[in-house]
Amino acid sequence: MICLLHNRYRVLGGEERAVADLEWLIEEELQEQVTILERDSARLSSGDAARALLRGGVDPDAVADTVRRTGARVVHAHNVNPAFGWRALAAAREAGARVVLHLHNYRLVCANGICFTREADCTRCQGRNTLPGLRLNCRGGSRAEAVVYAAALARWQRRLAACVDHFVVPSAFALGRLRELRAPIGERVTVLPSVQRTFADASVADRGEFVLYAGRVAEEKGLLDAVGACRAAGLPLVVAGDGPAMGAAAASGADVRGQLTPEALAELRRRAAVAVVPSRYAEILPLAALEAMAAGVPVVATRTGGLAEVVPEEGLVAPRDRQTLADRLEALWGDTAAGERALAAVRTRCAPATVAAGLREIYGPR
Repeated sequence: MICLLHNRYRVLGGEERAVADLEWLIEEELQEQVTILERDSARLSSGDAARALLRGGVDPDAVADTVRRTGARVVHAHNVNPAFGWRALAAAREAGARVVLHLHNYRLVCANGICFTREADCTRCQGRNTLPGLRLNCRGGSRAEAVVYAAALARWQRRLAACVDHFVVPSAFALGRLRELRAPIGERVTVLPSVQRTFADASVADRGEFVLYAGRVAEEKGLLDAVGACRAAGLPLVVAGDGPAMGAAAASGADVRGQLTPEALAELRRRAAVAVVPSRYAEILPLAALEAMAAGVPVVATRTGGLAEVVPEEGLVAPRDRQTLADRLEALWGDTAAGERALAAVRTRCAPATVAAGLREIYGPR
């Protein structure tokens, strides 16, 4: 039995999908049962969230009880803030489970988790020194919220890491960035990309109707760069997702679909001529790129973070370079050969059997 532990975000995104895909992988490829223990930030008041962060999590006994009741041999944790914290991991260990922590972001050190503030990449916070994040208020909320995050990360960072038997990160870039941030992860780390459940038989990009932007609708994701590039190239843009820049997306004239079900999003990919992932910051490895590539859709993305590890060279451009982005979108529009190359690249990294083999080593023998 494997127990997946996850604190759901207020705005759902790629991490929730990654947890669901991992559940599927464990059951289908590893042939083990899965139980999921989730908490939801949307159900917490700001005061409750702050108290949970400062305490290092709440109700760790529920985690220990789950391990004992189910006989879980591994607790594979994802986002643990604010409600789980280090106490949940310690409780899992004391109950006899091996603890694996999957780092989908940089929140061991960085308050906003993406190392991006003031319109620029940022690694000012180092180890337990979270004062730069407090000074710049990288969370973007109240001063009190900034203080809580800075204090909680500094106070519990090492305690949290000490409760982990093995860390997982989705890209080599993420591992390098965490070391740059002096995160206390040691050498017990494996780079393991997110699994893709299915792959297209072949690219049908030549039948595509639009450029597809799928993901969090936010300024740092480069949404406005995608809008400007598509306008310059005269290409229709469909936006699927949710986030703080929804107003700007709607005002841009793009076809904004909002947050979609996985099935509806898959249908959009089947109708896309090219996908765009124009991030302005060094993303760890966005699912938007992997999922489009697995569907046989050519991808144009910025040469940042983990994107440069998976997207074929022909689809990579510099961040914020709208003209080159427009040129690349035009060049790869409906290009089935480019779609086939993207499909082959992601199949090599993210096939279920490949990811399962890495996961089997991390979990250890039954």
